[in-house]
Amino acid sequence: MKVILKQDVKNIGKKGDVVNVAEGYGRNFLIPRGLAVEASAGNLRQVAEQAKAESSRADRELREAQRVADILKEQKVEVKAKVGEGGRLFGSVTTQEIADQLRRQFSVEIDKRKIEVKEPIKSLGSHPVLVKVHPKVHVSVTVKVQNE
Repeated sequence: MKVILKQDVKNIGKKGDVVNVAEGYGRNFLIPRGLAVEASAGNLRQVAEQAKAESSRADRELREAQRVADILKEQKVEVKAKVGEGGRLFGSVTTQEIADQLRRQFSVEIDKRKIEVKEPIKSLGSHPVLVKVHPKVHVSVTVKVQNE
């Protein structure tokens, strides 16, 4: 029996896959639980349209990520912080502060969880930071920490 998976099913396939399964497994387990639908001509056409829409959405997101990466490429983000003796900061510069400065300086919305700092920024000066704009698009930005 051919079915179209509506969700990922372990050892069977991923969402949208058309797979061949045993008749009883499809009728008694997959279809009643909403994990799959029978692979009729109408359902196959609907899956093809959804796949096409998903592909165009993914392409659009990738182009947008490339545009954001071109804006941020080799840029310097200035962050101001309170400094104690010897040029050491009170605390450290957080990814949230970096994301806020990116929003203010370049009008780019980046989630703080997409900013990767190798080691905590606890001193004045320039520090390299990796911004993951998209799973396929990464850009390096320099964070310049200045005294308030």
